[in-house]
Amino acid sequence: QVQMVESGGGLVQPGASLTLSCQTSGLSFRSYAIGWFRQKSGKEREFVAAISWGGRRSEYADSVKGRVIISRDDVKNTASLQMNNLEFEDTAVYYCAADPYPEREAFLYDYWGQGTQVTVSS
Repeated sequence: QVQMVESGGGLVQPGASLTLSCQTSGLSFRSYAIGWFRQKSGKEREFVAAISWGGRRSEYADSVKGRVIISRDDVKNTASLQMNNLEFEDTAVYYCAADPYPEREAFLYDYWGQGTQVTVSS
């Protein structure tokens, strides 16, 4: 059974940094790309970043490019999303997901975590 568990969310002030983690189990982690998505209140889930299996290719949404770094650890079967200079508009529930390819469309992903809340507020 595949499990994906996000952690690291919380309440931060604008300009702060936060690193989200995605711990996986039951997944052939090395064979999967990992994507991060977010869902703002009342909005559809949107792409944030993705990293290919092997980590050679990364994709970022324009809204976070330059502020976010996605990475993976194939020994620990984890992925991370480092977010810097957080803005009010980054407030959302953040999800990690797994798919063979680093897709930008959520419906293509096979497995999902339950999400972790990030709130940016002064």
